[in-house]
Amino acid sequence: MARSANNIWLHRFACLTAVVTLVLVGIGGLVTSHEAGMSVPDWPTTYGYNMFFFPISKWVGGIFWEHSHRLAASATGFLTVILAVWLWVKESRAGVRWLGVIAVFAVVLQGVLGGLRVVLYKDQIGIFHAALAQLFLVVVCALALFTSRWWRDIEVAFPRAIDRGGVRNLVLIATLFIFAQLIIGATMRHQHAGLSIPDFPLAYHKIWPPMDDASVAAYNAVRDETLAPKPITAFQIGLQMVHRLLAGLIFCFVGFCAWATRRQLGPRHPSSRLTLVWLGLIVTQVFLGAFTIWSNKAADVATTHVVVGALSLVTGALLTIISFRVLIPVRAAGLAVARPSPEDLAAANPATSSAK
Repeated sequence: MARSANNIWLHRFACLTAVVTLVLVGIGGLVTSHEAGMSVPDWPTTYGYNMFFFPISKWVGGIFWEHSHRLAASATGFLTVILAVWLWVKESRAGVRWLGVIAVFAVVLQGVLGGLRVVLYKDQIGIFHAALAQLFLVVVCALALFTSRWWRDIEVAFPRAIDRGGVRNLVLIATLFIFAQLIIGATMRHQHAGLSIPDFPLAYHKIWPPMDDASVAAYNAVRDETLAPKPITAFQIGLQMVHRLLAGLIFCFVGFCAWATRRQLGPRHPSSRLTLVWLGLIVTQVFLGAFTIWSNKAADVATTHVVVGALSLVTGALLTIISFRVLIPVRAAGLAVARPSPEDLAAANPATSSAK
């Protein structure tokens, strides 16, 4: 069976796998938002049943969210294995084939981490589980990009340009900031302490709230959240403040990336348009973060916040990949210009050329 880099149905299947993965991230967010992470206390079974034969009549309360998450995870893993096999059989580029293998290892590890989170009852594992989910989504979306016709033809439609403004590095740094922000968010969500700061844009009516023992005790004394099983700590308050500050930094960074990319590549370049989408996602994410606080951490709002965060990371990652494809660093471009081609050498030394 001949391998090729042009497989339209393979690309469509990769896109389907990416969409299902994003849905899985959303369901995972609902599990955490509804405090349903331990609604099913056993794994890989569900209350002693094979998870695929668990009676629908028992899908009630938190069990519904947790069991749905397990089934969606199984579907994602199944699609990922099919995608990896399909890539290995039909894809001509070795790097893309091996990325499919990496996706399989990642989804298996993700499932194991989810199971250990239940068996060992460790919230810390949930943080790694959430972080790996974001990275896995990036890998699957990258596979969808690499198998697209647009990726193959991009250098023909948009010739490479010299990166005079360091746009490639700017986009990469902004994406890393977003990933760090998502890890902080996952840490906050998996501490199950509700809202550590109940107001926004101020924090306990101050720009920076006091975090001494007496102040934290006073905060805990007046909390009236319906989902606050644990008292908050000074560390959680500080983590929330870092989350807010990093959100502002990411907004400024992505805004600058959008301006720099548009200035360098022009408004019609797909990277310029994608950076505007990226900026729109960040603005939406900031609003959802504020609305999560104003709504007292409503499950649907908090989950949408998680999903848009995942889309922001994916957009940044894909922009980074595209930027490294269409932009040449100034130093590398200078070396390319300085190094003469064989035709230039032959023209400069006709005697050597005729001797050959």
